[in-house]
Amino acid sequence: MANHRLSPAHITASLSFDRWLVPPCALAIHLCIGMAYGFSVFWLPLTHAIGITSSITCDGLSLATALVTTTCDWRVSDLVWVYTLFFVVLGLSAALFGGWVERVGPRRAGLVATACWAGGMALGALGVALHQLWLLWLGAGVIGGIGLGIGYITPVSTLIKWFPDRRGLATGMAIMGFGGGAMVGSPAADQLMKAFATADSVGVAPAMLVLAAVYALAMAAGALGFRLPAPGWTPPSKAEITAGTRYVALADAHRTPQFWLVWAVLLLNVSASIGIIGLASPMVQEIFGGRLIGAAGVRFADFTEAQKGAAAAAGAGFVGLISLFNIAGRFFWASLSDRSGRKAMYVAILALGAALYGLILPGILQTPATTALPLFLACFALIASMYGGGFAAVPAWLADLFGTANVGAIHGRLLTAWSTAGVLGPLLVAYARDAGLAAGMAREAVYAPIYLLLAAMLALGLIAALLVRPVAAHWWREAPAAEAVTSVAAAPVAARWGLRLATWSAVLLPLGWGAWFTVQKLVLLL
Repeated sequence: MANHRLSPAHITASLSFDRWLVPPCALAIHLCIGMAYGFSVFWLPLTHAIGITSSITCDGLSLATALVTTTCDWRVSDLVWVYTLFFVVLGLSAALFGGWVERVGPRRAGLVATACWAGGMALGALGVALHQLWLLWLGAGVIGGIGLGIGYITPVSTLIKWFPDRRGLATGMAIMGFGGGAMVGSPAADQLMKAFATADSVGVAPAMLVLAAVYALAMAAGALGFRLPAPGWTPPSKAEITAGTRYVALADAHRTPQFWLVWAVLLLNVSASIGIIGLASPMVQEIFGGRLIGAAGVRFADFTEAQKGAAAAAGAGFVGLISLFNIAGRFFWASLSDRSGRKAMYVAILALGAALYGLILPGILQTPATTALPLFLACFALIASMYGGGFAAVPAWLADLFGTANVGAIHGRLLTAWSTAGVLGPLLVAYARDAGLAAGMAREAVYAPIYLLLAAMLALGLIAALLVRPVAAHWWREAPAAEAVTSVAAAPVAARWGLRLATWSAVLLPLGWGAWFTVQKLVLLL
């Protein structure tokens, strides 16, 4: 009976179903798994989980020893492997389970994602409580990463089916939630750790358990709310849009040049942004030094402890600025692509990104102090928006190129580009930064060559985008003819809007709460 209720046949909606009830279900899942971006909030407390007031360090501690030690505090370098595992496993699991998601439907896939993400976080909390790093890696990083992969593609695939007339808007709505997950989860985790902290505990384990429980409830509610459109369904007043009878088979998609060109676009766009965004806080502090805290002329290297604290608060504001524009860009650029076309949008953001990194940002670093910081912030706000928009529009571009029948599975395979970029981007930026410092460059000057490297990567992505053409006719297949539907019975207006208000409030209220905390940090910078 349970299997029947989870099957695609059982969750197929009537023709009068209100499609605007589906996006909140997608947002509920993405807001939860988006906390992967905010896991860094746990790193510093975990570096003194044993010492409580200060870290207990051990000479000669290797990564292998750190995995099993119960007497030495972990280092940040040990913990960030969880972040790497998140996105490597995300891409691999999305590629492996993409076809399965399409077969079993979004409700069952969403519940599996819930079990993996919330269960993995709970297992990670046990690892923290026992001070076993390998258990944290396994739970949060590997099992949680599987939940990330399945949970990422399931809502996107579902929304594309419900919004064939607004594919960019649909994917933007879902993936906006993934970008906003850290904005909600990070301050919540911080408050929970403070509430649970005692003389013997930094409060990380119970905070993770509470988050896991909340995420389990929210994701399960979202998964159980998923419905699929009926065969032949078309949006209200959009009867001229067909239900997508033509498609490229999953087994053939990766054999086309279009798949690998889009793969290259995603790889280069993400690699050019994820590494430098990961250094956002130290970057703005090292470049602008005392100008961030009203002490013009004081270099970062000469900061006192009090000045370091004030600069760190300003750096957090810069991270908040990037987060807000990352989220907004996912919705803005993806929605814009419905009007401009997906290829035109990618050409625009890649060309503009290359110009910002290669021409504008290096020049800004040479401008007078009174104008450099505002222009720098504006440039990175735009870069962050295009980074988010590049993620959000990819599923819609795939649907345009290959049809909607297998878009979730094809998208899952494409996300291996994200996994690759999650390793390549940070490594390139870290190597270039370390090489500059080793060559004797000042900290504030080391970033200009990095910007040129990132500009070159985006220029390569631009070339790949320009080469994308429609998929050749011989790759296309015809699905069995679906029953034509030219009209949709409308639900009663009062019931429709009342239910819309309830479901959308459930996801927008926590998103607004997180935005408020982010704006408070941003005020410190501005």
